[in-house]
Amino acid sequence: MPDPISWAYSWPYYAITLLLAYIIGSIPVGLILVRQIGKSDIRKIGSGNIGATNVLRTGNKSMAFATLLLDAGKGLAAVLIGTLYGPDLAITAGIGVVLGHVAPIWLLFRGGKGVATSLGVMFAIDWKLAIISCAIWLSVATLTRYSSLASLAAVISIPGIAYFFNGRQLCEFTALLAVIILIKHASNVVRLIKGTESRIELTTRKKPKY
Repeated sequence: MPDPISWAYSWPYYAITLLLAYIIGSIPVGLILVRQIGKSDIRKIGSGNIGATNVLRTGNKSMAFATLLLDAGKGLAAVLIGTLYGPDLAITAGIGVVLGHVAPIWLLFRGGKGVATSLGVMFAIDWKLAIISCAIWLSVATLTRYSSLASLAAVISIPGIAYFFNGRQLCEFTALLAVIILIKHASNVVRLIKGTESRIELTTRKKPKY
């Protein structure tokens, strides 16, 4: 039986995977798309976040949906590339791509909340967990109309579900993603407690005619 690969030889692969995944994650999709339609800097609109929820505040639903898909696509692509070299590198890529999204160096580490990108990561690692996460988000969002609360409920629930279906490693991985997302949602938690968090607008308000 061949000897296991020494960490001295394997760490560069992990470092390169983490760096490349970080670069993929740090592409500011929302910022780029909003600029393409002639709007001002998305960071000066609403919450200042570059994610799909804030893009929706521009009034362009299709652009918000495109941001959601592409942010999730970053997570999916990074992990699928990592998977080609083994499950451990796939998980390393998952961590790197989410860190890139929430703290892109080009935007002075002011990125998105990491929810959509984490969803893409989960779709690549275990699509069943991703579907369960979507179901939790949709249920809470429908009942409360709080996008942030729905996101928090989903990410907090997934580690336990991951442990039940997949074991400890995936539980620890999803718990790490949950911690990152919780940190990014700190201001949302404060607003939820105060009752000042904005809700999802289900209909477009029409301007009154005079």
